[in-house]
Amino acid sequence: SGFVMSVYANFGVSLPHSSSADRSQGSAVDGLANAQAGDLICYAGHVAIYMGGGKIVHAKGTAYGIVGNDNATYKTIITVRRLL
Repeated sequence: SGFVMSVYANFGVSLPHSSSADRSQGSAVDGLANAQAGDLICYAGHVAIYMGGGKIVHAKGTAYGIVGNDNATYKTIITVRRLL
């Protein structure tokens, strides 16, 4: 959530530093099939930014750092949110 929060801060969008709180930001998108680049992909305990083409960029953890091109479905998606 910290990575996503800092990316959006560069665009003037304030987000909470909590992946669970991110689930209620912006407006709901009806599933991954309707996601657009820049949407938030929310998982249990994690949040990522949708890149398009079924891929995300996210802070994967200390062993990996910031990773792009991971499959959005690598974990169960709870919700997709559109902020802009």
